[in-house]
Amino acid sequence: MMTKEQHEITPADIMPMDEYAQIRARRRKAMSELKKNRRVAVGPDATFYFECYETMWHQVQEMLHIEKGGPQQIADDLAAYNPLIPKGSELVATLMFEIDDAERRTRFLDGLGGVEETVAIRFGGETVRGIPEEDVDRTTAGGKASSIQFLHFPFTADQVEKFRTPGARITLGIEHAKYGHMAVMPEEVRSALAGDFDGQASLEE
Repeated sequence: MMTKEQHEITPADIMPMDEYAQIRARRRKAMSELKKNRRVAVGPDATFYFECYETMWHQVQEMLHIEKGGPQQIADDLAAYNPLIPKGSELVATLMFEIDDAERRTRFLDGLGGVEETVAIRFGGETVRGIPEEDVDRTTAGGKASSIQFLHFPFTADQVEKFRTPGARITLGIEHAKYGHMAVMPEEVRSALAGDFDGQASLEE
């Protein structure tokens, strides 16, 4: 479905709803497999889901299938989700604080304001800090954080090459006073994310 270095979904990329319904089960299974190597848990309550053209295409198709909003919904969904497709020199992640218990979730998010400013990827002496998506303010005036954050990680060309190095040790961390955790990115995830960058093929290909 995707061509290399595709960074934007257009209306022409959207399948008619009856056609999508016929392949939906197969696409959902394929997406589940794809996402396995685009997910990193950091600490007990936070998970990063790294986005790409395929994940956003799937999200748009699913929203259209469920909500059946027609052409106007297509325009709205593309405006909402296209910014979350990596543009060739960045990684993009949805950060979710996944706590089922409503009371504990509320207590946890209170005082977690600004967490979106404290995320970083580190490797080979480099630090790439997350930049929050500017669609809405996801910290309230009272200091409560949203349970869902959208982050861009802009890379220089040299940083891309270091990230692409097979076996490179990559850490992903949250450095908020209320939630300080880090995780080493599995090699399978690093390898998958290396394909999100434009330019010459990664060293492992």
